[in-house]
Amino acid sequence: MSEKRNQTDYLQKAAMYDLLAEVYKYTNPNLHMHFYLKHYKSMQKAMNLMRSPAQVYPGNAQVRFLHTSTDSPNVDVYVNGSRVIKDLAFKQVSQHLPLTAGKYHIDIYPAGNMVDSVLNKNITVEDGNSYTLTTINSVKKMRLLVFLNQPEVPVNEAKVRFIHLSPDSTTIDIAVKDRDVIFPMVSYKQATEYLGLTPMTVDLEVRAAGSKNILLPLPKVSFKPNGSYTIVFLGLSAGSPEFQYITIED
Repeated sequence: MSEKRNQTDYLQKAAMYDLLAEVYKYTNPNLHMHFYLKHYKSMQKAMNLMRSPAQVYPGNAQVRFLHTSTDSPNVDVYVNGSRVIKDLAFKQVSQHLPLTAGKYHIDIYPAGNMVDSVLNKNITVEDGNSYTLTTINSVKKMRLLVFLNQPEVPVNEAKVRFIHLSPDSTTIDIAVKDRDVIFPMVSYKQATEYLGLTPMTVDLEVRAAGSKNILLPLPKVSFKPNGSYTIVFLGLSAGSPEFQYITIED
């Protein structure tokens, strides 16, 4: 079968699933989500065959910090020796900070203590990009992960990704409640791709990978028009703070 024929088939399937999604849009959010996921995946396969060039967004970079180290105190964040964030608590995310493109040195200290840093890292940021810099692991083994945000979204649409940052939790599946898995086999420190969505409110759940065992329900998660979201799983499955999630707008 030719590439053109494959593309046509995917587009036809996408149109069919889109119609089914519309049927259930206001009567059954879970079925709407079920068919919209099939629509989205078919569209994604068709678009991949088109091999469109990636968009480039000019302008300064933006960074924000998220603190997920479970046994760490609140922290202060320094960029090139200057404190830019004060007293950042567990599961708290900072405001975006504008930076010109280039290399930066990051130091993280316990809040109010500039004697013993808990983390030092060099990063590079590029024009037009938005980043989430996330503390992970225990305070004695703290690391900083860098995730690239994608805040752009088509008009009146929405999108979401998920990041697994619970250090003692198993590999997980993210699913619509009682229905399809959206993202399978998401491991610790992994971020999924963004999933495009029709704005909706839907019940989701986290399962142990490959099973029906529900680790964390996510009831009535709302995705509003023109919103780009990151849902982060953090905390501990066997300890305190408990396994939980936060939703961040990109």
